[in-house]
Amino acid sequence: MRVVFGLVLIVGLALAGAAVYMFKEYQDNMQRALMQEQAKKAPAIATTPVFIATRALAYGEVLTPEDVQQVDWPRTALPEGIFSEEAALFPDDNDAPRYVRRAMEKGEAILEVKVTEPGTEAGLTSRLTRGMRAFAISVDVATGVSGFLRPGDRVDVYWTGRVDGMRGDFTKLIESGVELIAIDQSANSDLSETTIAQTVTVAINPQQVATLAQAQSTGRLSLSLVGLYDDTVAEAIEVDQRSLLGIPLAEETAPVQQAPAPEDRVCTIRNRRGSEVVEIPIPCTD
Repeated sequence: MRVVFGLVLIVGLALAGAAVYMFKEYQDNMQRALMQEQAKKAPAIATTPVFIATRALAYGEVLTPEDVQQVDWPRTALPEGIFSEEAALFPDDNDAPRYVRRAMEKGEAILEVKVTEPGTEAGLTSRLTRGMRAFAISVDVATGVSGFLRPGDRVDVYWTGRVDGMRGDFTKLIESGVELIAIDQSANSDLSETTIAQTVTVAINPQQVATLAQAQSTGRLSLSLVGLYDDTVAEAIEVDQRSLLGIPLAEETAPVQQAPAPEDRVCTIRNRRGSEVVEIPIPCTD
């Protein structure tokens, strides 16, 4: 009797185990089928490997392989100037390191405009493109937009001075949309406080250098800040004291001298008749 009971118990346990195994297998198959169905419905997103910052990076820091990691980035939203290969970001095993020239937050993509070329420090030379030169302009609180200028801003440059043959000062727009690359001795575009600068440095071509050098030595330069998204081109602007005050030119205010009307000429001859002299009009011959 005990043997029969033991056999029944063993058979029951075996059947129960088989039932549990079959149920689990059924659940796994259903889960796999559901995942495959969802994968078919989900749109495929093409990605590209992109290096991002693993921590907040400040201006002037050396960029090292420990500061970045590679992630998949949707191709439809790729920013311009990304790095997708480590050899391009850190050539020659980072023997000539790159430097951060624009601050970046954790998770932000590493872009070409935010780091220097290999071996180039984050100074003025890293912000000058081919054919451009750095030129310093002396400013104060009035001519320097009250300390609201930052590296990376664009400004219009006005010249004020005296011109030979003209009375009073004369103001003219001489350069438009010039990029600032440094304020005093700082090229950091992430300044957090207002600074009254004494000099600003701009990136211009050699011809513009000659223009600004001549203008700065013969008059006073003033800066006008251009809006961030303003892509308009300033037209030629010239203002003198007369146009400012609405005073017409001297030749316009002088009274017009009218020529006198010609007088009618009368030619005569005289005849004496006894004691009386008579004048007789005749046509003038000259």
